[in-house]
Amino acid sequence: MTPEPELLKKYPVYEVAGQVRAALSTHLRAVLSSPTGSGKSTVLPLTLLNEPWLKDRKIIMLEPRRIAAYAVAAQLAHNCSCEVGGLVGYRMRLDSKVSENTRLEVLTEGMLTRKLQRDPELSDTALVIFDEFHERSLQADLALALTLDCANSLRDDLRILVMSATLDVERTSALLDKAPVIQSQGRCYPVESRFVPRRNDLNLSANVAQVALEAYRSESGSMLVFLPGEGDIRQTAEILQKNITDSACNIIQLYGRLDNAVQRAAIEPAPAGQRKIVLATAIAESSLTIDGVRMVVDCGFTKIARLQVQSQLERLETIPISKAGAMQRAGRAGRTEPGIAWKLWSEHEDLRRVENHPPQMSYCDLTNLVLELAAWGVSDPRQLKFMEPPPEAAWQGAVKFLQQFNILDKNNHITTHGKLVHDSGLSVRAGHLIAVAHELNMAQSGIKLAALLDAVDLRKSSSRDIAQMLNDLERDKRLS
Repeated sequence: MTPEPELLKKYPVYEVAGQVRAALSTHLRAVLSSPTGSGKSTVLPLTLLNEPWLKDRKIIMLEPRRIAAYAVAAQLAHNCSCEVGGLVGYRMRLDSKVSENTRLEVLTEGMLTRKLQRDPELSDTALVIFDEFHERSLQADLALALTLDCANSLRDDLRILVMSATLDVERTSALLDKAPVIQSQGRCYPVESRFVPRRNDLNLSANVAQVALEAYRSESGSMLVFLPGEGDIRQTAEILQKNITDSACNIIQLYGRLDNAVQRAAIEPAPAGQRKIVLATAIAESSLTIDGVRMVVDCGFTKIARLQVQSQLERLETIPISKAGAMQRAGRAGRTEPGIAWKLWSEHEDLRRVENHPPQMSYCDLTNLVLELAAWGVSDPRQLKFMEPPPEAAWQGAVKFLQQFNILDKNNHITTHGKLVHDSGLSVRAGHLIAVAHELNMAQSGIKLAALLDAVDLRKSSSRDIAQMLNDLERDKRLS
Protein backbone atom coordinates (compact mmCIF):
# COMPACT_ATOMS: atom_id res chain seq x y z
CA MET A 1 0.00 0.00 0.00
CA THR A 2 1.57 3.28 -1.12
CA PRO A 3 0.71 6.53 0.72
CA GLU A 4 -1.89 8.99 -0.51
CA PRO A 5 -0.33 11.84 -2.52
CA GLU A 6 -2.04 14.41 -0.29
CA LEU A 7 0.02 13.15 2.64
CA LEU A 8 3.26 13.67 0.74
CA LYS A 9 2.48 17.02 -0.88
CA LYS A 10 3.31 18.95 2.29
CA TYR A 11 6.99 18.06 1.84
CA PRO A 12 9.07 20.35 -0.45
CA VAL A 13 10.72 17.41 -2.24
CA TYR A 14 7.32 16.37 -3.61
CA GLU A 15 7.50 19.35 -5.98
CA VAL A 16 10.51 17.84 -7.78
CA ALA A 17 9.42 14.20 -7.55
CA GLY A 18 8.20 14.35 -11.14
CA GLN A 19 11.62 15.56 -12.32
CA VAL A 20 13.32 12.71 -10.47
CA ARG A 21 10.95 10.16 -11.99
CA ALA A 22 11.55 11.58 -15.47
CA ALA A 23 15.35 11.53 -15.02
CA LEU A 24 15.34 7.94 -13.80
CA SER A 25 13.01 6.89 -16.60
CA THR A 26 15.05 8.39 -19.43
CA HIS A 27 18.63 8.64 -18.09
CA LEU A 28 18.56 5.87 -15.45
CA ARG A 29 20.70 8.05 -13.19
CA ALA A 30 20.06 11.27 -11.29
CA VAL A 31 21.56 13.56 -8.65
CA LEU A 32 19.32 15.28 -6.10
CA SER A 33 20.53 18.22 -4.03
CA SER A 34 17.95 18.74 -1.32
CA PRO A 35 18.35 20.57 2.02
CA THR A 36 17.61 19.19 5.44
CA GLY A 37 13.91 18.83 6.13
CA SER A 38 12.80 18.49 2.50
CA GLY A 39 11.68 14.87 2.81
CA LYS A 40 14.25 13.47 0.38
CA SER A 41 14.90 10.41 2.57
CA THR A 42 11.44 9.78 4.00
CA VAL A 43 9.13 10.87 1.16
CA LEU A 44 10.84 10.79 -2.24
CA PRO A 45 11.44 6.99 -2.32
CA LEU A 46 7.71 6.44 -1.75
CA THR A 47 6.86 8.46 -4.87
CA LEU A 48 8.84 5.95 -6.95
CA LEU A 49 7.08 2.78 -5.84
CA ASN A 50 4.55 2.81 -8.70
CA GLU A 51 7.03 3.41 -11.51
CA PRO A 52 6.57 0.92 -14.40
CA TRP A 53 10.31 0.14 -14.55
CA LEU A 54 10.18 -1.14 -10.97
CA LYS A 55 8.17 -4.23 -12.03
CA ASP A 56 8.65 -6.94 -9.42
CA ARG A 57 11.99 -5.59 -8.19
CA LYS A 58 12.70 -3.45 -5.14
CA ILE A 59 14.27 -0.12 -4.26
CA ILE A 60 17.20 -0.17 -1.87
CA MET A 61 18.42 2.97 -0.13
CA LEU A 62 21.73 3.37 1.68
CA GLU A 63 22.14 5.26 4.95
CA PRO A 64 25.53 5.98 6.56
CA ARG A 65 24.75 4.62 10.04
CA ARG A 66 22.62 2.00 11.78
CA ILE A 67 20.60 4.55 13.74
CA ALA A 68 19.90 6.54 10.56
CA ALA A 69 18.83 3.40 8.68
CA TYR A 70 16.39 2.50 11.43
CA ALA A 71 15.00 6.04 11.81
CA VAL A 72 14.51 6.52 8.08
CA ALA A 73 12.84 3.12 7.68
CA ALA A 74 10.52 3.87 10.61
CA GLN A 75 9.48 7.24 9.15
CA LEU A 76 8.98 5.78 5.66
CA ALA A 77 6.77 3.07 7.16
CA HIS A 78 4.85 5.69 9.15
CA ASN A 79 4.24 7.69 5.97
CA CYS A 80 2.87 4.51 4.41
CA SER A 81 0.71 3.71 7.44
CA CYS A 82 2.40 0.31 7.60
CA GLU A 83 4.64 -1.57 9.99
CA VAL A 84 8.41 -1.75 9.48
CA GLY A 85 9.10 -5.07 7.82
CA GLY A 86 6.11 -4.81 5.49
CA LEU A 87 6.28 -2.58 2.42
CA VAL A 88 9.30 -0.85 4.02
CA GLY A 89 12.08 -2.73 5.80
CA TYR A 90 15.67 -2.33 6.90
CA ARG A 91 18.82 -4.43 6.94
CA MET A 92 22.01 -3.81 8.88
CA ARG A 93 24.74 -5.83 10.55
CA LEU A 94 23.25 -8.16 13.17
CA ASP A 95 19.75 -6.81 12.63
CA SER A 96 17.11 -6.80 9.90
CA LYS A 97 13.38 -6.47 9.52
CA VAL A 98 12.19 -7.41 6.05
CA SER A 99 9.63 -9.76 4.53
CA GLU A 100 8.58 -11.11 1.13
CA ASN A 101 6.38 -8.00 0.84
CA THR A 102 9.23 -5.52 1.28
CA ARG A 103 9.68 -3.34 -1.80
CA LEU A 104 11.68 -0.51 -0.23
CA GLU A 105 14.67 -1.68 1.83
CA VAL A 106 16.92 0.65 3.81
CA LEU A 107 20.48 -0.65 4.21
CA THR A 108 23.61 0.48 5.95
CA GLU A 109 26.34 1.09 3.38
CA GLY A 110 28.41 -2.03 4.03
CA MET A 111 25.36 -4.23 3.49
CA LEU A 112 25.12 -3.20 -0.17
CA THR A 113 28.72 -4.26 -0.78
CA ARG A 114 27.98 -7.68 0.74
CA LYS A 115 24.82 -7.94 -1.36
CA LEU A 116 26.75 -7.11 -4.55
CA GLN A 117 29.45 -9.67 -3.76
CA ARG A 118 26.76 -12.36 -3.38
CA ASP A 119 24.69 -11.21 -6.37
CA PRO A 120 26.76 -9.06 -8.77
CA GLU A 121 23.71 -8.38 -10.96
CA LEU A 122 21.56 -7.10 -8.07
CA SER A 123 18.89 -9.25 -9.65
CA ASP A 124 16.12 -8.28 -7.20
CA THR A 125 16.80 -4.53 -7.35
CA ALA A 126 15.59 -1.87 -9.80
CA LEU A 127 16.94 1.28 -8.11
CA VAL A 128 19.78 2.01 -5.69
CA ILE A 129 19.55 5.29 -3.75
CA PHE A 130 22.67 6.68 -2.06
CA ASP A 131 21.49 9.00 0.71
CA GLU A 132 23.71 11.56 2.50
CA PHE A 133 26.46 10.90 -0.02
CA HIS A 134 28.22 14.13 0.99
CA GLU A 135 29.72 12.24 3.95
CA ARG A 136 31.92 10.34 1.49
CA SER A 137 32.47 7.35 3.72
CA LEU A 138 34.77 4.62 2.42
CA GLN A 139 31.84 2.19 2.29
CA ALA A 140 29.68 4.62 0.28
CA ASP A 141 32.45 5.30 -2.26
CA LEU A 142 33.11 1.57 -2.61
CA ALA A 143 29.41 0.67 -2.89
CA LEU A 144 28.85 3.32 -5.58
CA ALA A 145 31.90 2.15 -7.57
CA LEU A 146 30.66 -1.46 -7.50
CA THR A 147 27.09 -0.43 -8.34
CA LEU A 148 28.28 1.59 -11.33
CA ASP A 149 30.36 -1.38 -12.48
CA CYS A 150 27.30 -3.61 -12.15
CA ALA A 151 25.17 -1.15 -14.14
CA ASN A 152 27.79 -0.69 -16.86
CA SER A 153 28.70 -4.36 -17.26
CA LEU A 154 25.75 -6.50 -16.22
CA ARG A 155 22.57 -4.46 -15.72
CA ASP A 156 21.80 -1.84 -18.33
CA ASP A 157 18.40 -1.28 -16.66
CA LEU A 158 19.72 -0.62 -13.12
CA ARG A 159 18.88 2.88 -11.90
CA ILE A 160 21.00 4.98 -9.53
CA LEU A 161 20.02 8.08 -7.53
CA VAL A 162 22.55 10.01 -5.40
CA MET A 163 21.16 12.44 -2.80
CA SER A 164 22.49 14.86 -0.20
CA ALA A 165 21.88 18.23 1.39
CA THR A 166 25.47 19.42 0.85
CA LEU A 167 26.69 17.75 -2.30
CA ASP A 168 29.24 18.59 -5.00
CA VAL A 169 26.62 18.13 -7.71
CA GLU A 170 28.90 18.79 -10.69
CA ARG A 171 31.48 16.15 -9.77
CA THR A 172 28.77 13.68 -8.77
CA SER A 173 26.91 14.22 -12.04
CA ALA A 174 30.14 13.70 -14.01
CA LEU A 175 30.82 10.44 -12.14
CA LEU A 176 27.33 9.28 -13.11
CA ASP A 177 27.96 10.01 -16.82
CA LYS A 178 26.46 13.53 -16.75
CA ALA A 179 23.34 12.50 -14.88
CA PRO A 180 20.61 15.17 -14.59
CA VAL A 181 20.86 17.34 -11.46
CA ILE A 182 17.65 18.21 -9.62
CA GLN A 183 17.46 20.89 -6.92
CA SER A 184 14.82 20.90 -4.18
CA GLN A 185 13.92 23.42 -1.49
CA GLY A 186 14.15 22.59 2.21
CA ARG A 187 11.72 23.00 5.06
CA CYS A 188 13.73 23.95 8.12
CA TYR A 189 12.65 26.41 10.74
CA PRO A 190 15.02 29.31 11.48
CA VAL A 191 17.92 28.50 13.78
CA GLU A 192 19.72 31.26 15.68
CA SER A 193 23.48 30.73 15.97
CA ARG A 194 25.20 31.89 19.14
CA PHE A 195 29.00 31.78 19.28
CA VAL A 196 30.39 30.96 22.75
CA PRO A 197 34.21 30.62 22.63
CA ARG A 198 35.63 27.90 24.88
CA ARG A 199 37.22 28.84 28.20
CA ASN A 200 40.92 27.97 28.43
CA ASP A 201 40.64 27.01 32.11
CA LEU A 202 38.11 24.23 31.41
CA ASN A 203 38.48 20.99 29.47
CA LEU A 204 36.14 20.28 26.57
CA SER A 205 33.55 18.34 28.57
CA ALA A 206 33.38 21.03 31.26
CA ASN A 207 33.05 23.74 28.61
CA VAL A 208 30.21 21.90 26.90
CA ALA A 209 28.46 21.08 30.17
CA GLN A 210 28.56 24.72 31.29
CA VAL A 211 26.95 25.96 28.07
CA ALA A 212 24.40 23.12 28.11
CA LEU A 213 23.42 23.95 31.70
CA GLU A 214 22.90 27.62 30.89
CA ALA A 215 20.90 26.73 27.77
CA TYR A 216 18.74 24.23 29.66
CA ARG A 217 17.93 26.76 32.39
CA SER A 218 17.18 29.65 30.02
CA GLU A 219 15.25 27.87 27.24
CA SER A 220 12.45 25.35 26.88
CA GLY A 221 12.41 22.09 24.97
CA SER A 222 14.90 19.28 24.52
CA MET A 223 18.57 19.57 23.60
CA LEU A 224 21.07 17.78 21.36
CA VAL A 225 24.71 18.12 22.40
CA PHE A 226 27.53 17.15 20.00
CA LEU A 227 30.80 15.79 21.43
CA PRO A 228 33.78 14.06 19.74
CA GLY A 229 33.66 10.66 21.41
CA GLU A 230 32.31 8.29 24.01
CA GLY A 231 34.69 9.43 26.77
CA ASP A 232 33.70 13.07 26.31
CA ILE A 233 30.04 12.07 26.42
CA ARG A 234 30.45 10.18 29.69
CA GLN A 235 32.33 13.04 31.35
CA THR A 236 29.74 15.58 30.23
CA ALA A 237 26.87 13.35 31.37
CA GLU A 238 28.46 13.05 34.83
CA ILE A 239 28.73 16.85 35.18
CA LEU A 240 25.16 17.43 34.03
CA GLN A 241 23.74 14.74 36.31
CA LYS A 242 25.42 16.41 39.30
CA ASN A 243 24.07 19.85 38.42
CA ILE A 244 20.56 19.17 37.11
CA THR A 245 18.18 18.12 39.87
CA ASP A 246 15.08 18.45 37.71
CA SER A 247 13.33 15.04 37.75
CA ALA A 248 11.74 15.88 34.39
CA CYS A 249 15.14 15.93 32.68
CA ASN A 250 16.41 12.79 30.96
CA ILE A 251 20.12 12.76 30.10
CA ILE A 252 20.70 10.24 27.32
CA GLN A 253 23.94 9.10 25.67
CA LEU A 254 24.12 8.28 21.95
CA TYR A 255 27.20 6.83 20.24
CA GLY A 256 28.05 4.07 17.80
CA ARG A 257 29.00 1.26 20.20
CA LEU A 258 25.65 1.29 21.97
CA ASP A 259 23.20 -1.52 21.39
CA ASN A 260 20.60 -0.89 18.65
CA ALA A 261 17.71 -0.74 21.14
CA VAL A 262 19.52 1.85 23.30
CA GLN A 263 20.26 3.99 20.25
CA ARG A 264 16.64 3.88 19.17
CA ALA A 265 15.42 4.91 22.62
CA ALA A 266 17.60 8.02 22.35
CA ILE A 267 15.68 9.32 19.34
CA GLU A 268 12.20 8.63 20.69
CA PRO A 269 10.13 11.68 21.72
CA ALA A 270 10.37 12.65 25.40
CA PRO A 271 7.32 11.61 27.45
CA ALA A 272 4.73 14.32 28.15
CA GLY A 273 6.08 16.82 30.64
CA GLN A 274 9.65 15.55 30.24
CA ARG A 275 12.71 17.08 28.58
CA LYS A 276 15.70 15.32 27.02
CA ILE A 277 19.36 16.19 26.78
CA VAL A 278 20.89 13.85 24.18
CA LEU A 279 24.69 13.71 24.26
CA ALA A 280 25.80 12.43 20.86
CA THR A 281 28.76 11.97 18.56
CA ALA A 282 28.55 12.73 14.83
CA ILE A 283 26.18 9.75 14.68
CA ALA A 284 23.34 12.30 15.06
CA GLU A 285 24.70 14.79 12.54
CA SER A 286 22.46 13.84 9.63
CA SER A 287 19.39 11.76 8.71
CA LEU A 288 17.91 12.05 12.19
CA THR A 289 15.04 14.07 13.60
CA ILE A 290 14.70 13.89 17.37
CA ASP A 291 11.25 15.21 18.22
CA GLY A 292 11.20 18.10 20.66
CA VAL A 293 14.82 19.17 20.08
CA ARG A 294 15.01 22.93 19.61
CA MET A 295 18.47 23.46 21.12
CA VAL A 296 21.84 22.29 19.85
CA VAL A 297 25.15 22.68 21.66
CA ASP A 298 28.09 21.96 19.33
CA CYS A 299 31.60 21.47 20.70
CA GLY A 300 33.02 21.96 17.20
CA PHE A 301 35.04 18.72 17.02
CA THR A 302 34.72 15.19 15.70
CA LYS A 303 36.88 12.05 15.70
CA ILE A 304 38.30 10.30 12.66
CA ALA A 305 40.39 7.14 12.31
CA ARG A 306 43.53 8.10 10.40
CA LEU A 307 45.90 5.51 8.92
CA GLN A 308 49.51 5.41 10.08
CA VAL A 309 51.09 4.11 6.87
CA GLN A 310 54.23 2.61 8.47
CA SER A 311 52.30 0.47 10.96
CA GLN A 312 49.21 -0.04 8.76
CA LEU A 313 47.11 0.75 11.84
CA GLU A 314 44.56 3.50 12.37
CA ARG A 315 44.72 6.04 15.17
CA LEU A 316 41.76 8.08 16.38
CA GLU A 317 42.28 11.82 15.99
CA THR A 318 40.10 14.68 17.18
CA ILE A 319 39.72 17.34 14.50
CA PRO A 320 37.60 20.49 14.00
CA ILE A 321 34.37 19.90 12.11
CA SER A 322 33.87 21.49 8.69
CA LYS A 323 31.48 24.29 7.85
CA ALA A 324 29.17 21.76 6.22
CA GLY A 325 29.26 19.63 9.38
CA ALA A 326 28.48 22.63 11.59
CA MET A 327 25.55 23.48 9.33
CA GLN A 328 24.22 19.92 9.55
CA ARG A 329 24.49 19.96 13.34
CA ALA A 330 22.83 23.34 13.78
CA GLY A 331 20.03 22.22 11.47
CA ARG A 332 19.00 19.55 14.01
CA ALA A 333 17.56 22.38 16.13
CA GLY A 334 15.19 23.53 13.40
CA ARG A 335 13.52 20.34 12.27
CA THR A 336 10.18 20.78 14.05
CA GLU A 337 10.20 24.40 15.31
CA PRO A 338 12.49 27.47 15.50
CA GLY A 339 15.65 26.71 17.46
CA ILE A 340 18.98 27.90 18.81
CA ALA A 341 22.48 26.52 18.19
CA TRP A 342 25.29 27.33 20.62
CA LYS A 343 28.68 26.97 18.93
CA LEU A 344 31.72 26.66 21.18
CA TRP A 345 34.02 28.72 19.00
CA SER A 346 34.36 32.33 17.85
CA GLU A 347 33.05 33.87 14.63
CA HIS A 348 36.70 34.34 13.61
CA GLU A 349 37.32 30.59 14.06
CA ASP A 350 34.19 29.92 12.05
CA LEU A 351 35.62 31.72 9.02
CA ARG A 352 38.76 29.55 9.13
CA ARG A 353 36.95 26.21 9.04
CA VAL A 354 37.27 24.10 5.90
CA GLU A 355 34.14 23.85 3.75
CA ASN A 356 34.06 20.04 3.79
CA HIS A 357 36.16 17.25 5.23
CA PRO A 358 38.14 15.21 2.71
CA PRO A 359 36.62 11.83 1.80
CA GLN A 360 37.35 9.02 4.24
CA MET A 361 39.26 7.15 1.54
CA SER A 362 41.98 9.81 1.61
CA TYR A 363 43.07 9.10 5.18
CA CYS A 364 41.83 5.70 6.38
CA ASP A 365 43.00 2.07 6.29
CA LEU A 366 42.36 0.59 2.83
CA THR A 367 42.91 -3.11 3.56
CA ASN A 368 39.18 -3.89 3.52
CA LEU A 369 38.73 -1.88 0.31
CA VAL A 370 41.59 -3.75 -1.41
CA LEU A 371 40.16 -7.09 -0.27
CA GLU A 372 36.63 -6.22 -1.46
CA LEU A 373 37.95 -5.22 -4.88
CA ALA A 374 40.03 -8.40 -5.11
CA ALA A 375 36.90 -10.43 -4.30
CA TRP A 376 35.15 -8.46 -7.06
CA GLY A 377 37.94 -9.43 -9.46
CA VAL A 378 39.69 -6.04 -9.55
CA SER A 379 43.38 -5.64 -8.71
CA ASP A 380 43.74 -2.02 -9.87
CA PRO A 381 41.31 0.65 -8.55
CA ARG A 382 41.57 2.49 -11.88
CA GLN A 383 39.39 -0.24 -13.35
CA LEU A 384 36.43 1.23 -11.43
CA LYS A 385 34.86 4.67 -11.25
CA PHE A 386 35.71 6.46 -8.01
CA MET A 387 35.22 10.17 -7.38
CA GLU A 388 38.98 10.23 -6.84
CA PRO A 389 41.39 7.27 -6.77
CA PRO A 390 42.66 5.82 -3.47
CA PRO A 391 46.00 7.31 -2.34
CA GLU A 392 48.83 5.31 -3.89
CA ALA A 393 50.89 4.92 -0.68
CA ALA A 394 47.91 3.69 1.33
CA TRP A 395 46.85 1.34 -1.48
CA GLN A 396 50.30 -0.21 -1.84
CA GLY A 397 50.65 -0.51 1.93
CA ALA A 398 47.33 -2.38 2.10
CA VAL A 399 48.34 -4.69 -0.76
CA LYS A 400 51.65 -5.52 0.92
CA PHE A 401 49.87 -6.19 4.23
CA LEU A 402 47.37 -8.57 2.59
CA GLN A 403 50.14 -10.39 0.72
CA GLN A 404 52.05 -10.86 3.98
CA PHE A 405 49.16 -12.83 5.42
CA ASN A 406 48.47 -14.85 2.27
CA ILE A 407 45.17 -13.03 1.66
CA LEU A 408 46.38 -11.85 -1.76
CA ASP A 409 48.93 -13.58 -3.96
CA LYS A 410 51.85 -11.86 -5.69
CA ASN A 411 49.55 -10.86 -8.60
CA ASN A 412 47.11 -9.21 -6.17
CA HIS A 413 44.52 -11.94 -6.70
CA ILE A 414 42.53 -13.22 -3.76
CA THR A 415 43.73 -16.55 -2.34
CA THR A 416 41.70 -19.42 -0.86
CA HIS A 417 42.64 -18.13 2.59
CA GLY A 418 41.66 -14.63 1.47
CA LYS A 419 38.19 -15.86 0.46
CA LEU A 420 37.70 -17.24 3.96
CA VAL A 421 38.74 -13.87 5.41
CA HIS A 422 36.41 -12.02 3.06
CA ASP A 423 33.45 -14.32 3.61
CA SER A 424 33.64 -13.79 7.38
CA GLY A 425 32.12 -10.34 6.86
CA LEU A 426 34.49 -8.91 9.48
CA SER A 427 37.51 -6.66 9.28
CA VAL A 428 40.59 -8.13 7.62
CA ARG A 429 42.37 -8.69 10.94
CA ALA A 430 39.36 -10.30 12.62
CA GLY A 431 38.60 -12.43 9.56
CA HIS A 432 42.22 -13.58 9.37
CA LEU A 433 42.13 -14.51 13.05
CA ILE A 434 39.01 -16.66 12.54
CA ALA A 435 40.43 -18.38 9.46
CA VAL A 436 43.69 -19.25 11.25
CA ALA A 437 41.80 -20.40 14.36
CA HIS A 438 39.68 -22.67 12.18
CA GLU A 439 42.81 -24.21 10.66
CA LEU A 440 44.10 -24.86 14.22
CA ASN A 441 40.78 -26.44 15.31
CA MET A 442 40.19 -23.52 17.68
CA ALA A 443 37.25 -21.99 15.81
CA GLN A 444 35.17 -21.07 18.88
CA SER A 445 38.04 -19.25 20.59
CA GLY A 446 38.83 -17.49 17.31
CA ILE A 447 35.25 -16.31 16.93
CA LYS A 448 35.18 -14.89 20.46
CA LEU A 449 38.49 -13.08 20.08
CA ALA A 450 37.49 -11.77 16.65
CA ALA A 451 34.24 -10.45 18.14
CA LEU A 452 36.26 -8.44 20.62
CA LEU A 453 38.69 -7.27 17.95
CA ASP A 454 35.85 -6.19 15.68
CA ALA A 455 33.87 -4.52 18.49
CA VAL A 456 30.79 -6.64 17.91
CA ASP A 457 30.19 -7.18 21.61
CA LEU A 458 31.60 -3.95 22.97
CA ARG A 459 28.31 -2.15 22.36
CA LYS A 460 26.94 -4.12 25.32
CA SER A 461 29.89 -3.85 27.68
CA SER A 462 31.79 -0.98 29.26
CA SER A 463 34.48 -3.34 30.52
CA ARG A 464 38.01 -3.11 29.15
CA ASP A 465 39.20 -6.34 30.80
CA ILE A 466 39.61 -9.01 28.11
CA ALA A 467 38.83 -11.89 30.51
CA GLN A 468 35.60 -10.17 31.58
CA MET A 469 34.66 -9.47 27.97
CA LEU A 470 35.26 -13.11 27.05
CA ASN A 471 32.99 -14.13 29.93
CA ASP A 472 30.34 -11.74 28.60
CA LEU A 473 30.66 -13.38 25.20
CA GLU A 474 29.81 -16.77 26.71
CA ARG A 475 26.31 -15.38 27.35
CA ASP A 476 25.91 -13.90 23.85
CA LYS A 477 23.53 -16.08 21.81
CA ARG A 478 24.80 -14.57 18.56
CA LEU A 479 28.10 -16.42 19.04
CA SER A 480 26.78 -19.72 20.33
